[in-house]
Amino acid sequence: MAINRIKTCMTLIALTFVGVAVNLSGYDEPLKIYILAGQSNMEGHAKVETFDYIGDDPATVGLLKQMRGADGKPRISDKVWISYLTGSGDRIAASTGRLTVGFGARKDPALPGGKIGPEFTFGLFMEKKSQGPILIIKTAWGGKSLHTDFRPPSAGPYQFDKAHLDSLKKRGRDVEQFKSDRSKATGRYYRLMIDHVKKVLENLDRVCPLYQPQQGYEMAGLVWFQGWNDMVDSNTYPNRRDPGGYDLYTELMAHFIRDVRRDLSVPKMPFVIGVMGVNGLQKEPNYFRLAMAATASTPEFSDNVVAVQTAPYWDQDLAAIIQKRDKVKKIRYFIKKGNVPAKAISKSHPEAYRLRKKYWDTPSQSRSMTKVDQQAYLQEYQGKLITSKEEIMLKRGASNAGYHYLGSAKTMALIGKAFAEALQGLK
Repeated sequence: MAINRIKTCMTLIALTFVGVAVNLSGYDEPLKIYILAGQSNMEGHAKVETFDYIGDDPATVGLLKQMRGADGKPRISDKVWISYLTGSGDRIAASTGRLTVGFGARKDPALPGGKIGPEFTFGLFMEKKSQGPILIIKTAWGGKSLHTDFRPPSAGPYQFDKAHLDSLKKRGRDVEQFKSDRSKATGRYYRLMIDHVKKVLENLDRVCPLYQPQQGYEMAGLVWFQGWNDMVDSNTYPNRRDPGGYDLYTELMAHFIRDVRRDLSVPKMPFVIGVMGVNGLQKEPNYFRLAMAATASTPEFSDNVVAVQTAPYWDQDLAAIIQKRDKVKKIRYFIKKGNVPAKAISKSHPEAYRLRKKYWDTPSQSRSMTKVDQQAYLQEYQGKLITSKEEIMLKRGASNAGYHYLGSAKTMALIGKAFAEALQGLK
């Protein structure tokens, strides 16, 4: 019995010294905390299956190597942890773990979705520059606006456009109910974001086991990546096709930055604004992109807010193939419909003209095609339009629609890296 007690004491002493050793070898610098917030592109719709495509480009082979471990599988970070709040309706929940793939868009907020957003490479590149542990707090939901869903408190209530309300009346909508619903929705996701950050901060060691209270923490920055719902909203931005038509977005962004800093008690928190880059670089002025970036160039924010253009990371090669595929889809639609409307005839789609001429403009021919005719026609057209090499390239590189940057892991990885580098530059 005495021997057993001695063994037990020795074990406890050993464990105690192990604990002390761990504490003494812990990180000296504070835990760095970064907030990533926005809508569907901050969620991230790039499937892991598109990783190999990154290695097809000599310019990004090195990037792919950093995204994978020695075993060839996606990296699992040693010192970056993430708490991710997402979900829709009543199914909003948070998940926590070491940073790896699967913290992109999810059907079930509690389960990995096999996708990445900017968070993956953002964390990996932040890790390279940090001597201590890192925690990413990510809050992102698809289909959300800054003017309503993320509307910051200091911006006040949503301002209705008279023409919009008149239009609702003409369509028989209950305008008062519409206003009430909008009022309830206003700022909801801003509050969810702030509440989640505060909840995490209350129990940091629960979400980041590397954290030790004596080391403290630093709110090191926020990355905002959103825009689609504001960009396409003609009711909130009735003059969006004119210069200055999106000035309201610039104002709301300024309110957002001030309010986040105030509500989290970090007066000079660095901010990165990810500027919408769907469809890539454009020759003509893009008024929405200009409005997104404008906040960062104001005197108030010029020293600690930066706008990152994401258009340069748009994959034009994949987009060109998808445009061809969309033309095939359009012809398939016309064939099933049994007609090609005259308004569909254009220089950009000469095949529509050829189809109409061959099958529907000649009185002596039948106005319908057999299923065999349909299949043969589509196969011939697709074969002329898209090469087998392009088909393979599309399968390797894209996994979603254009408004989600084609679901390309290459694009998301480059954007995440750019966000990290921009935030590091604000230090």
